[in-house]
Amino acid sequence: KPYRKRYGSTWTRGKVPDRVGIENRPAIVNQKIRIGDWEADTIIGKDQKSALLTLVERVTRYTIICKLDNLKAEDTALAAIRVLRAHKARVHTITMDNGKEFYQHTKIAKALKAETYFCRPYHSWEKGLNENTNGLIRQYFPKQTDFRNISDREIRRVQDELNHRPRKTLGYETPSVLFLNLFKPLIH
Repeated sequence: KPYRKRYGSTWTRGKVPDRVGIENRPAIVNQKIRIGDWEADTIIGKDQKSALLTLVERVTRYTIICKLDNLKAEDTALAAIRVLRAHKARVHTITMDNGKEFYQHTKIAKALKAETYFCRPYHSWEKGLNENTNGLIRQYFPKQTDFRNISDREIRRVQDELNHRPRKTLGYETPSVLFLNLFKPLIH
């Protein structure tokens, strides 16, 4: 049977539009001395039908968890903007992986006046704090959890529990105390 050329759109796996690599991220982000540098990732639910968007601030370990009904880039971007807008003054950079759910990163960057960076493909450890936090979240929501059956209230409870857990790396302080108290002048 002769080969037949396929017409139409090409598959763009791994080609994030307007991607800026982690190697171009400012050095201050790696020094962890400035609050406002975030790591973003998703936790996929049962049958890839639902997910959680997780955002972790690198210095204070403050965590935000948001339920996603799907993994569409548009919906992920809108969710990230919605949950980070309250902390807009504390968002300088967001580091993500190369998943299609983050293809609308320019929309996030523009709305929050932040810069977005991407890990090298298959180098998820470059945002290790978020990967570790996702492991902590998995203690509450094991694999095969269908997030469509989990209430926003339950997700908020887990978020609050993580943010009120004293951390050795923070001198046994909690992420909430550090993140919120360091920015009292910014809260109106």
